[in-house]
Amino acid sequence: MSPRIHLPSGLVTFVFTDIEGSTRLAQLLGPDYPPVLREHRRLLRRTIAATEGAELLTEGDSFFLAFGDATAALTACLIAQRALASHDWPTAEAVPRVRMGLHTGWAEPRDGEYASPEVHRAARVAAAAHGGQVLCSASTVRHADPLPPDASLLDLGLHRLRGFDDRERLFQLVAPGLERQFPRPRTADATAHNLPTQVTSFIGREAEHAELKRLVEAHRLVTVLGAGGAGKTRLAVELAVDLVDSYPDGVWFVDIAAVTDPGLVAFAVAAVLGLRPEPGRPMVDTLVEYAAARRMLILLDTCDAQPAASADVISRLLAGGVGVRVLATSRESFGLPGEVVWRIPPLSVDPPPDGAESDAVALLLDRTAAARGGRPPAPAESADLRRVVRRLDGLPLAIELAAARLRVLSVGQLAERLDDVLGTLDAGRDAPAVSPVEHGWAGDQQQSGARGVVAPGIPPFGPEARVVQRSAIERHLTMQATVTWSYRTLGPRAARLLRWLAVPAGPVDLATVEWLLGEDPLDPLSVLVDKSMVLAEPHASGCTYRMLDPIRAYAARRLVEAGEERSARDRHVAWSAHALEQAHLGPDGQPVTLSLYALDPLAGELRAALRWCATGGSARAGLRLAGGLDQWWRERGLAREGRLWLFRLYGRIAETGERIPDAELAAAYHLHSLHAGADGEFAEELRYSQRAEAAARQAGDAGLLARVLAGRAAPLVDMGQFAEAERVCREVIDWAHSQEVVGDALFAVFSLAELLWRRGALDEAAELLGAARPVEAARPVQRGRRSVDMLLGMVALARGDLVAAHEHLQVALRSRMSHGFHGRACDTLNAVAVRCADGGDGLTAARLFGAAGATRASMRCAPGIYGGYWAQRQGELRQEMGDAAFDGAYGEGTELGLEEAAALALGVEHPDLAAGSARFRTGQLRVAPRQPVTPDRSRHHTGHA
Repeated sequence: MSPRIHLPSGLVTFVFTDIEGSTRLAQLLGPDYPPVLREHRRLLRRTIAATEGAELLTEGDSFFLAFGDATAALTACLIAQRALASHDWPTAEAVPRVRMGLHTGWAEPRDGEYASPEVHRAARVAAAAHGGQVLCSASTVRHADPLPPDASLLDLGLHRLRGFDDRERLFQLVAPGLERQFPRPRTADATAHNLPTQVTSFIGREAEHAELKRLVEAHRLVTVLGAGGAGKTRLAVELAVDLVDSYPDGVWFVDIAAVTDPGLVAFAVAAVLGLRPEPGRPMVDTLVEYAAARRMLILLDTCDAQPAASADVISRLLAGGVGVRVLATSRESFGLPGEVVWRIPPLSVDPPPDGAESDAVALLLDRTAAARGGRPPAPAESADLRRVVRRLDGLPLAIELAAARLRVLSVGQLAERLDDVLGTLDAGRDAPAVSPVEHGWAGDQQQSGARGVVAPGIPPFGPEARVVQRSAIERHLTMQATVTWSYRTLGPRAARLLRWLAVPAGPVDLATVEWLLGEDPLDPLSVLVDKSMVLAEPHASGCTYRMLDPIRAYAARRLVEAGEERSARDRHVAWSAHALEQAHLGPDGQPVTLSLYALDPLAGELRAALRWCATGGSARAGLRLAGGLDQWWRERGLAREGRLWLFRLYGRIAETGERIPDAELAAAYHLHSLHAGADGEFAEELRYSQRAEAAARQAGDAGLLARVLAGRAAPLVDMGQFAEAERVCREVIDWAHSQEVVGDALFAVFSLAELLWRRGALDEAAELLGAARPVEAARPVQRGRRSVDMLLGMVALARGDLVAAHEHLQVALRSRMSHGFHGRACDTLNAVAVRCADGGDGLTAARLFGAAGATRASMRCAPGIYGGYWAQRQGELRQEMGDAAFDGAYGEGTELGLEEAAALALGVEHPDLAAGSARFRTGQLRVAPRQPVTPDRSRHHTGHA
């Protein structure tokens, strides 16, 4: 120090500076380093002289300065940094990056130096800075008034300086010509992490949290995969918070979504760790060297934004040191050795066994209460809450967006609007254009701990950085933006497959995808699964593939925009017809007994196909699909749905003028008549029966006409015209015999047998049914119903022959349950109940009556011609048992499901095994026959035999 330099006293602002990475810079430049060092010193001394600073010590590349005025000290640092930045250095690698730190405190010079703790604090402030950065303490900020022109100060928050117990608030000097983006300060903070602070509560996920924690503890690289909005980041951050104490060198969060160039991934990780580029050395080498000897967990978020670069950095980090672990979130895996891929499931929508709400409902409840000012949804909205979360597939982002809609909608209104998932959830939110940024540092000061705001009018970040931050956040502002993020990474084949997979209503297997696409879908399907846009669900019979509903809605929009909707949906209708046909065939391609269970998994797809046929496709194809669903609709209590689909298809025909052949129109009208009768619409039943007959006669198909005419008796029975119905049945049967189409008139045979049973002509009914047995057995579509056995069982009951009744009814019930004829199984349960009552087992009889009544009520269909008989027998049983005993047993039966009730009925002991069985008596038991009763004409006809 020159003896002529005056050392300030009192409030002194101390400044320390040095060149970041000076040792490596010297090694890189070799003999060219001394000139660079001398020029660096010249520029700083010129600045010191101009601002009246005192140079106390110069050693190597460092300066120790003192100023009597804090503003002058800040001005000196600003001028020096600008001079260094604008100087013409020999090469880009030769630019010295100088860090500067300032602190103001009380000090008195003694013997040309300062012996004060304020000097040490200033040195520690400088040590926290990065090359090109100017940091100052809160004390300097208080005394620097005014600030240098155009300058402002950015509050970086409280930090613990090395060697000091208290925490110091640090500020960064911000001004034109100075860098603005830096990693977090190099300080000795007690908590070594930069995990983002969450502003909302974390709901559910206990099982997933525990499972993921076990994986992270056991493996060095764990990748959390899931669709956009599945909650990957939130779960990973919550887990990382719990693991902070397990990693002495920190848990560090890096948002790869903010990185705009693959080459900047290593820089983003380094910035979070407080590292700066070293001249002439790849950033990844600096990063690996730093991490090699440390125990740390690095959480890389949204790696699908830069998958290849992320994979490269991860592999280098893991190879460089055994203490580094990586937890990554992405929509696709890296394929690295040792990588454990864990797919995050949607939030559970089913309530747990303890009766609590499911995780999905709990999240919706919490967020809805927040959206409504702390008022939770009313208990009456519980059912609608469950509807909403099921419709959203438990996707957390979709639930969060749905809760925001509940500011203006009731839960019921929201549930009704979710057919348009994207439109409903994104209402009032402009989908952002997530445009890539081509230039700019990818570091995020806010992620690194900066919480302050600069002076008014001075933005803390440049425009490029603000776009990066905005795009990283806005990708989750709308569902459309979230899915677009992934869709833009797809190739043409994968994108087309995603669009076409919007058409199926539910999970599909590989063969179905291949059928729809018309080519081998394995490659593009693998891409979609890898990117978490399609879920692969393994089963014993193979994998099925499905999309979450919000992704399906997005893909459907893209399908329309691509002009592919008609071709894709027509292809799906063709597949649906093919699937219906296959349900009637065995592995050898030959017809087999129809099982309605084969149609249950097709219901969603067939409804989707019908919807297209009724709105944009071919009504003729829709009528064919409806014909294939005829029995399924009636046996599942869905006759009204069948009628509604037919009405919509008629409307489509009127709209398009599509020509429907008479035979197909007759079949549709006949189907409609049966469904109207099952739904209690008797006038409509008669009207469509007449239309069906007219169209069938016009078609000239004897078999079709026989099927249509066989149904003519049904509306007559419903209107109480039993004699006329019997006459019609006999005419139809005779005509069918003459035309050799008696198999097509089988429905008339069964109707006549019911009418004969009703008026007590039991011998004729039995003879008629005996002749019909081989006809029924030859028809795969009908033989699973075992109508002959059902009716013979009814005849046997009327005769009082419990053995025959038991055997016939057991055969009928077993077949009906085995083949999915649930509506007819209800009739058989009632018949077995009568058999039990006649056999002295009133308790079982009452239970079966209760089970049959409850099941039929849930299916919204009445028992038809047998209704009065069942009512009479229940009344008789009530008298025998007493009201209390009957009601108790009947109530027990209503709690049984159909399968449980069928098991109870099939477990009824054969009469021959009962004590005192007539089979083992020497004498002949004579039983007075029971005559059936006239049915209640208010009961609806179901066509059950």
